[in-house]
Amino acid sequence: MAAVHKITHDFYEDIYTLVALHSSVEDYAMVYGLNVCLKSNFKRSSEDLDLSDHISFPIFEWKDSSADNYWTLFVNNIIQEENLARTDLFKNEPSYMTHYLVPEFKDADYLLKIEHDDDYLEEEIVKSLLTIPKVITAYILDTNKLKSKNNLIF
Repeated sequence: MAAVHKITHDFYEDIYTLVALHSSVEDYAMVYGLNVCLKSNFKRSSEDLDLSDHISFPIFEWKDSSADNYWTLFVNNIIQEENLARTDLFKNEPSYMTHYLVPEFKDADYLLKIEHDDDYLEEEIVKSLLTIPKVITAYILDTNKLKSKNNLIF
């Protein structure tokens, strides 16, 4: 019988703000928009966030040394081609499956996680994010209601 290890709330008590972004642009264009509008320096992480053997999400990070904050941009949904053995009329057609990092917010295309120690100016961040071209909307998510918050721990 294998031992089960769980992360309790007391162990992982990090203060962060989670912002949902709705946009139809690719991840590199979103990072460019963030870097221009927020005067940030997001860069692609060398490691992707792996949820399982075949599901991984790209991560973009920025360490704001002046404000001592750590910013992470996640792509919330990825579409992968599934290799299924089919014998019906469409056996030569590929099938695709969409996987979500935070399934509770399937409509959000990107998630911006801002780790901070003090009361941060969240409304100003959202206003700045809304100035990025091609961002449809941005809003703060209530992290206490997330069922899949363990996906954001890496």
